[in-house]
Amino acid sequence: MLSAQHGALRVLAVPAFNDNYLWLVHDGSNAAVIDPGAAEPILAALAAHHLTLTAILLTHHHADHIGGVPALLAQAAVPVFGPRGDGIAAVTVPLGQDDVVDVPGLALRVRVLDAPGHTRGHIAYVRDDAQEPWLFCGDTLFGAGCGRLFEGTPAQMLASLGKLAALPEATLVYCAHEYTLSNLRFALAAEPGNPALLARMDADSARRAQGLATIPTTIGKEKATNPFLRSAQPGIAGTLVALGKLAPGAGELAAFTALREWKNTF
Repeated sequence: MLSAQHGALRVLAVPAFNDNYLWLVHDGSNAAVIDPGAAEPILAALAAHHLTLTAILLTHHHADHIGGVPALLAQAAVPVFGPRGDGIAAVTVPLGQDDVVDVPGLALRVRVLDAPGHTRGHIAYVRDDAQEPWLFCGDTLFGAGCGRLFEGTPAQMLASLGKLAALPEATLVYCAHEYTLSNLRFALAAEPGNPALLARMDADSARRAQGLATIPTTIGKEKATNPFLRSAQPGIAGTLVALGKLAPGAGELAAFTALREWKNTF
């Protein structure tokens, strides 16, 4: 388990499955969980850290993000916050764009962003804190990548990523998967002339070799290295044109669409 301390609040990463991170935000006494795809590791973390579960926050309906909810609710009758339009039966407090949540039991207020693309109703949670803003973004934004378009459109995902990219560059990005190295390999194929990418590949490869997480990342780092936040860059468009994946002079949406389709088979 990986823990980061943020003043009175801490964020604990609870690994699950092959590459998921389940997030616990706690103050040493109470805790909220974001996207508990499995109950067992969350219950173990709560016990190990002597924490009481006070809330569940969900970003979208996929099983590796909600699968642990029933077993957690069997242990603690807590509110379940989640997207208004993503078909999650367990949600007791449905949320959408610009809703604000005062998380029960914690001195934590988060703002909701609609972030469709990966699923139709996907949302993200933002802590607007001047000193240390946070983003819990599920499967919309990853380290050096973005989620597959299982239900949404390229235009929706591009708009969702634009919302996230507009957050302060210091925002800590807590996504739900450790995909960074494979995403960086694709990013280097798409934008081989980006020196920030080479530096990030070296740094994140070293972290993984030591068994350390590459998450959280930051919005600033993603804007400098994530091809899906850089689809308007001439270098990326040039790569796509050279590979016959994009017509010369095509716009950003066409470039983003071609980039996402290429990544699907990379």
